[in-house]
Amino acid sequence: MLRLSKLTDYAIVVLVRLAQAERAAGSVIQTGPGVAAATGIPEPTVAKVLKALAGGRLVSSQRGARGGYRLTRPLAAIPVSEVIAAIDGPIALTACVDGSVGGCESENLCPVRGRWDPVNEAIQTALGAITLADMEEASVPRAFRLPARALQPAAE
Repeated sequence: MLRLSKLTDYAIVVLVRLAQAERAAGSVIQTGPGVAAATGIPEPTVAKVLKALAGGRLVSSQRGARGGYRLTRPLAAIPVSEVIAAIDGPIALTACVDGSVGGCESENLCPVRGRWDPVNEAIQTALGAITLADMEEASVPRAFRLPARALQPAAE
């Protein structure tokens, strides 16, 4: 089963919360404890997530008494793939897809070596087409919507 980490899930919740707070109060910097209280995610976990998101340049941080975090871009400009990469690292299904050498004892004899690349690219493309705005709306992402005519029954 392909499963994202709990931290990635929390990161999406945190980013959506930052956007909601920004819309509600203007360009306001949010503190880690404030985000934790608003989301129900434990404070140490929020701190860890915000640090990783800052490293991935998805949020910016400001130190000091009036410090905190804010989004660097609107949710519509942040694909899910970037959040995953910021928290879990590059998206790769197997060691031979992530570009590492020597990740498998059978690498030189493997009959499917390099065959995972198209699968990995398809997943990257799909996750890159879904933005955090799509996640916030809880709607079907634009990339996966069928044209209206495709939803109508075929004429007999």
